[in-house]
Amino acid sequence: MRKLSWFVAVSCLPVFGSFGSIAAAGSGAFTVEDLLGLRRASDLQVAPNEHYVAFTLARPDVASNGNRLQLWVLDLTKRDSQPRPLTDNAAHDWNARWAPDGRALYFLSDRSGSSQVWRLSLTGGDATQVTHFPLDVNTLKVSPAGNRLLLTMEVFADCADLACTAQRLSVAEKSPGAGRVYDRLFVRHWNQWDDGRQSHLFSVEIEAGEGSVGAAADLTRTLDADVPSKPFGTDSEFNFSPDGTLVAFTARVKGRTEAWSTNFDVFEVAADGRDAPRNLTAANLAWDSEPTYSPDGRLLIWKARDRPQNEADRFHLVVEDRHSGAVRPVLSDWDRSVDQFAFARDGRSLFATTDHLGQHSLWRIDLQRGSANLVQANGQVLEFAPTARSIIFAFATLDAPADFYRIGIRGGRLERLTQLNEDVLRERHLSAFEQFTFKGWNDEPVYGYVVQPLGFTPGGKYPVAFIAHGGPQLSYANGWTYRWNPQVYAGAGYAVVLIDFHGSTGYGQAFTDSIRGDWGGKPLLDLQKGLAAALDKYSWLDGERVCALGASYSGQMMNWIEGNWPGAFRCLVNYAGPFDTRSMYYQTDEMWLDEFEFGGPQFVNPAGFEKHNPLLHVAKWRTPMLVGHGEQDFNVPYDQGIAAFTALQRVGVASRLLIFPQEGHFIVKPRDSLQWHHEAIAWLDRWLKHAGAQP
Repeated sequence: MRKLSWFVAVSCLPVFGSFGSIAAAGSGAFTVEDLLGLRRASDLQVAPNEHYVAFTLARPDVASNGNRLQLWVLDLTKRDSQPRPLTDNAAHDWNARWAPDGRALYFLSDRSGSSQVWRLSLTGGDATQVTHFPLDVNTLKVSPAGNRLLLTMEVFADCADLACTAQRLSVAEKSPGAGRVYDRLFVRHWNQWDDGRQSHLFSVEIEAGEGSVGAAADLTRTLDADVPSKPFGTDSEFNFSPDGTLVAFTARVKGRTEAWSTNFDVFEVAADGRDAPRNLTAANLAWDSEPTYSPDGRLLIWKARDRPQNEADRFHLVVEDRHSGAVRPVLSDWDRSVDQFAFARDGRSLFATTDHLGQHSLWRIDLQRGSANLVQANGQVLEFAPTARSIIFAFATLDAPADFYRIGIRGGRLERLTQLNEDVLRERHLSAFEQFTFKGWNDEPVYGYVVQPLGFTPGGKYPVAFIAHGGPQLSYANGWTYRWNPQVYAGAGYAVVLIDFHGSTGYGQAFTDSIRGDWGGKPLLDLQKGLAAALDKYSWLDGERVCALGASYSGQMMNWIEGNWPGAFRCLVNYAGPFDTRSMYYQTDEMWLDEFEFGGPQFVNPAGFEKHNPLLHVAKWRTPMLVGHGEQDFNVPYDQGIAAFTALQRVGVASRLLIFPQEGHFIVKPRDSLQWHHEAIAWLDRWLKHAGAQP
């Protein structure tokens, strides 16, 4: 899954008008220091009585090179209410989940020295520790009756209890030998070596007084699987039934095929763990995930894909009638891929988010009529929670980081509930943007965005940062990112151009599928036509001063551009991009993407891997390139970055290599993010702004 999004977002149609902007802006340049200083709200949880929203607020801390996590709450009953902190200490507090009466929160905290469950009453008093397990608790969910918790912990599957895992870890720390032994893949995944542990789902009963829990029952002890899935799984992958007696969850049984399989299944088990889990989706060899019960327990709905190994296949919804056992698709002909979904409070409809023509839109799905209608079309709906009459959601755009908003269940006026970063943003200029469209491959419509630079004036000419998205099946558009944010480049004086080339999501599954076996074909043509269309439409873009940037798949595209689009750019920037598709297949952790995209394993179809292999065109490389990579990247191993840099050096092309010892496929540490942004912008400055700079 090389879905590296510089900008986990979406967009389309001139949003908020031509070069419209919803962000009030000061005159100061928006910098990476500003980006890393913004408060980041996530994991919104509406209380059962709908009076409050609890959420986690994170703020990067450059000094500690990490993030500080706190719990905050917003009172929905008071007009113009301001959010306030619930916790404020040196520890990290996160993953808040409401007790059913709405008067207390369970949450995770490391204030005891390890990650455990704590409980905080909203009526006052200090938080109390609920669990005292010898292992870290990683995720948490509360039963509808409030008498049971679902927890996940990392255990050795052959251990009879938690103490066994803790003891084995202690012994391993003191072992004189550091070697690791493996008998099957994965040996490493994304940014971690496999140490033999699995993430298991546990059920614990809350004892009298709500201040402690009973023994942990391992619900997944009979499965060779991780719950939630690694490395990006969340508690959306497991849920209680409304009466709290059953638990449905997602799991992929490991075996020897895990590294090239996307066969996730939905299982169901008694909440007390008395029975073994039952596989509900064994017939589907593709991906099934996120089982969710209707409020009355009559339905169970989950997301499903149809094609094995295809991580970019359309996620559609499947519903099982719990009384009859009948299973049917929901909106089988709806050509959008579902991201998040949730039942309305009355259970008669669903809400869901999808990529949609460049937005990440919110929809209402009528289960009886079989229809989908837009609730919030524009911008990026990051996460949401339905109430009886409205939906609370986190919302962002290209020129505004996420805040919480409220809208009616059928749409209507958008009500802003928070201004979490007003203190920073009122002093900074956030650049206006506009969407455009052009005829791409086969004259099909393709969409793009252009962002004005700081200090824009009509009649001027501005250098261009031409940023391509990774994935390759992602969308680059009207949303916000805390990674390589277009506003940071605009603040540095660059116009920004973004193209949703063939293979992008939100334009129908056929458009997404079109990249299969053609990674260097249609996307390259769309990038070429998109840049030409932008230069023609916006006379203030300086076509003589353009640098292209990409990461992951689009890092590979930078390597491909080196040998297949000569003379187009003054410089290139490549982070974590594959250099040799042949060796990449044998180095990567998740093999399913390459096997699906290139027509099978490399040893079965070597021609599929060579068709668009950047390695084969090194003799034509001429454009200066900055190469970045993380040593802990096991998805696109850092050997690929070093190989690209070696090729550049050997053919005499101006180049620079930046390696991060502690980063994986994503740059997540604040100090590393600062360094990367400064290096990338300095590289653009060198080739686009300095007088006489030429490749």
